[in-house]
Amino acid sequence: MLSVPASRPNAYTGSPIDRASGRREDAAFIANALAHPDTLFAPVWRARSLMKGVEDGHPEAVLLTGAAAEAMRMAGGPWAFLGFWEKRPVFAVDCSGAEDPLPLLPEGMGGFTDLRQVAGLLPPGEASVLAHARGLMHWRTRHRFCGVCGGACEPRSAGNAMACTQCGAQHFPRTDPAVIMLVVRGESCLLGHSQRFPNVTMYSTLAGFVEPGESLEEAVRREVDEETGVAVGGVFYHSSQPWPFPASIMLGFHAEGLSEAITIDPEELRDARWFTKAELRDHQALGFSLPRVDSIARRLIEDWLAA
Repeated sequence: MLSVPASRPNAYTGSPIDRASGRREDAAFIANALAHPDTLFAPVWRARSLMKGVEDGHPEAVLLTGAAAEAMRMAGGPWAFLGFWEKRPVFAVDCSGAEDPLPLLPEGMGGFTDLRQVAGLLPPGEASVLAHARGLMHWRTRHRFCGVCGGACEPRSAGNAMACTQCGAQHFPRTDPAVIMLVVRGESCLLGHSQRFPNVTMYSTLAGFVEPGESLEEAVRREVDEETGVAVGGVFYHSSQPWPFPASIMLGFHAEGLSEAITIDPEELRDARWFTKAELRDHQALGFSLPRVDSIARRLIEDWLAA
């Protein structure tokens, strides 16, 4: 059975934020919210998020208020309204202009950490908020100029859009769709070891970006064929996972393998193999590893094993 439902939410999903897009154009509301002492700010420093408890293995997000938040804003980076969290306005603010932002904060506020290293340990809602802030600030810091005419852009919609000051073109954050799929044939599944994996023993599901004019099912079949030469029949949706590192969403599928022979693309993969369920359950003893437990790749594998 390939149509396997998701057993639980993926990391970075389940955001507690009410994005309140209708308030983004309310200049008076935004100005008041920026100045209010109870407003929350999620700082981003050079693609890292502020957290405490990381060294103890119990990380938690640190959102700033009052003077500490103002100190981050004084770094001069972009900011954007994210929405409401339990009726409190939440903003993202980029403080990458500061060589070291920690001296600007009160003691005991933690440090800046790569979210991907601890996402599986964070409360789900916090991971989602930090990912939202990180992705939006990445876009803001890298889209200061117009892609149409090259003119300087200025923020609109409380930081959620940009407008060219020269030609007037409107620019919005982009999210690139990527398919990620567990190909199954009988009681075995197809996993590959990518050229990009830092973990030399890890095997994971295949993945790739959707191309223009291509359906998701077509992208699944093309990527599997290009990377391994395996033909795919039925394609069944499983779940999705935001991946704002920097600007993607992973669309997860289980797929039916129609052929068995593997011909790898050496530019993409070092290796690809069919693994039985028994081998996956005993992967540590057999000397290979699986994707991190907070990844959609691992979720696709585990839900198939449990089906």
